[in-house]
Order: sequence, then structure tokens, then C-alpha cells
Amino acid sequence: MHLVHLSRPVLVVGFVGVTLAAIGAFQPDDSVIYVEEPDVVRKRGVRGQIEGVAFVRGLIEWEYHLAGKADEFFNAHPDLDPAAVVPAIEYATPFAARLAERYGLPGAGLGAAQILRDKSLLRRVSAAVGIANPASVPVRGPDDVRDFLRGRSGPVVLKPANRQASVGTRVIQNAAEVEQAWADCLVQDEGIFVPDRPMELSMLAEEYVEGPEYSVEMLVRDGAALFVNVTGKQLFPGPHPVELTHTVPADIPDALARLLVERTELLVGAVGFRDGFVHGEWIVSDGLPYLVECAGRVPGGGILDTIQLAYPVELLRSYYAVLKGEGLPAELPRSAKGGAAVRFLAAAPGRVSAVHGVEEARQAEGVFLAAVTVGPGHPVAELRHSWHRAGIVMATADSSTEALRRAEAAAGMVRIDIEGEE
Repeated sequence: MHLVHLSRPVLVVGFVGVTLAAIGAFQPDDSVIYVEEPDVVRKRGVRGQIEGVAFVRGLIEWEYHLAGKADEFFNAHPDLDPAAVVPAIEYATPFAARLAERYGLPGAGLGAAQILRDKSLLRRVSAAVGIANPASVPVRGPDDVRDFLRGRSGPVVLKPANRQASVGTRVIQNAAEVEQAWADCLVQDEGIFVPDRPMELSMLAEEYVEGPEYSVEMLVRDGAALFVNVTGKQLFPGPHPVELTHTVPADIPDALARLLVERTELLVGAVGFRDGFVHGEWIVSDGLPYLVECAGRVPGGGILDTIQLAYPVELLRSYYAVLKGEGLPAELPRSAKGGAAVRFLAAAPGRVSAVHGVEEARQAEGVFLAAVTVGPGHPVAELRHSWHRAGIVMATADSSTEALRRAEAAAGMVRIDIEGEE
């Protein structure tokens, strides 16, 4: 006898393989339909990765990066009746927000999602409510960048207005670097993670703000915060601002944590964000938080995992509950019970000859995860954005400071040899 699906499916827009186990912990069998770009399905072998995964009902290939595709999807699937539309990656947020609107479901709202996806728009909207932003101008070529540099005593940041993972971002110290920096930043290929068709080029030159970096993670329902966390960050040295460590919760005074949360709440209201997750990034200079950017989806880079370990909290499950319009599975904690930290790994450019110490790192005190994403024979590119990192170590402890120390110690056990290196 043919069994009819009785449950309403959850649509997850954008495939993230590392979350399969986490979603499977709370989503029932046959309950999730993935929506992914056809090129990405092919390049990443998505069908093979979801085959046999109990909670997956199906996969719909759809060019969701393009304007109007959410309305087209709704008209093509009027009887789908999803329980929720979940944006899993940065580029999925406008499509997911609009699709949720069309199906009458909780979501960020298309207006908010579009503002968050465009850093230039976000600067103007957030500045209008008094949020500090670095000086920023659109640039079309090296001459525009040199004009922006002229008369400034410090460095500037060249970055895309519409990309993710620090792709195409570089710090420029002086005018002599501009030509090469512009050429470097135009290389915005994210490989298997994006469709083959080109994305619009939209570049900004911005004032470089010096100070410690933080992010605020916030689960939001009806525009109000249900859960907040502040993460401390460190960057790899060099001209490309790629994140080296994440520490949860940030080891900072309560007053600064409150200020960062208040600024993020102000930002949520400024863009009109309704339901879902925001991940706002800030630099604090002379006690004042400057907005870097804000994403309308769960954070990457292991931050979600570290939050869930440090508090502890079923934050991903709670996120799904918000987007389903359901009650939370449990009361959300207001403070962490311990600490967790991520330390990323990098290797010199070249071809990998050997990897050592991963098993030792996994056995080190407090280590929750140690993984290397390259192996013998793999090419390693210069570290220009997050996709170029070579591995990750995650550790826990009674405090975030000790968790970071453990992650650093375990990361030090891993060695990635490059052919030709002495």
C-alpha cells in the first residue's frame, strides 16, 4: 500500500553537509526537503551525500540565487505546504525570506534579508539609527580606491558588498598596493560552493577600524531576542582578514557584552528583521562598537557548535522551532555554564606531502573535534578567505579562556607538510 506523507516538510535552502547529524537529532524521518542550485548539486555530489539520510524526503534543484525565483518556486509548488523555510547559507537568505512570506510562514522578511545581504545598504540603514559604521564608499576600480586613500593616515579595507567568508577582502596599507590588491580582490571564485554563472561585482572601500573583533549571535522571534551570545574572535596575520579563533562566550566585561547585544538589538529593529537568526560582526575601537556586517542566518565556522557546547543549549533545534512557529523545545539559557573555542588550521601554499598529529590532537584534553580538510597530494592555496583554511580544532573547558588554550595546544600538535619545504 502506498503511504501518503502526512507531515508538512521543512524546506532547507542551501546544503550544509556538516549539519546532517545535528538536524537528524531532532527532525523526524522523511521531513526535510533540500533546495539547492543545480550546479552546486552536481559539483558537491549532494545527491550522494543525502542518499540514505533518514530525515531527508527529497531535493529540489532550483536557481535560488536569482531574483524572482522564490515567487516562481511558490507558483510551481502551490500545494507543497511547508512547515518552515530555513536559510542554511548566506546566499539563501533573500530567497528563503521571500518564500516564507509567500507560504505565510515566519521568516526574516524579504526587506530585512535584502538589506543584510548588501553591505552598502546595511551601512546606510544602520547609520540612520545611530550605529557606528566605518566610512565606506562604492568603488569601480583602482582609481576610486586611491581617491579614498588620499588624505587618510591609516589603511583601508577593500571588500565585496555581496559575498561571504571574507572572499575578495583585503587590507591595503598605501597607494602602492592598490593595483595588485584590486586584482587580488577580483578573484572571488568559491568553487564548488556557488553556481558556475558569474555573480555581480560590487566592491566597497572602507576605513580600517582597529580593535578587537566580536560577533553577536541572536535568535529572534517577532523582532525580539530569545537568546544571545557574544563570541570573541582573532584573525590570522596578514592582509586578508580570515578568522583564526572563535571563543564562546567572549571573555570580556559584562558592560561591553551588554553594549554589543544592545547594538545588535538596535540593528535588528533598524532592518525590520522578524524571525530567525542574526549573526552580527563588530569591531570595538575606543569602547565604541563599529558594525562590520550582519548575516540573517546561523553562524558558520563552528560558532553554532561552540555555543551549543558552552551553554549548553539545543540552539539549532530552537531555530527550527521559531521558523515553524512552534514553542521552544526548552527554556533558553541566559548565560553559559562553561566555555568552548575553535582554532582553525592553515598551511603554506603548495601541494601537501603529509599530515601529522591529527589523532594526537583528537586525544588531547578537552578536544571535541579535530579535523584536517587536506591530505597528501592536495593543493593548498594562499590564505585569502575562509574556504582556504586547512582544518579545525574545537575544545571545551570550564571557561572560555581555558577552552581556547586547549584548542591552541591541540592545534599545535598538527603539522601539514608541503612538498619542497625544509
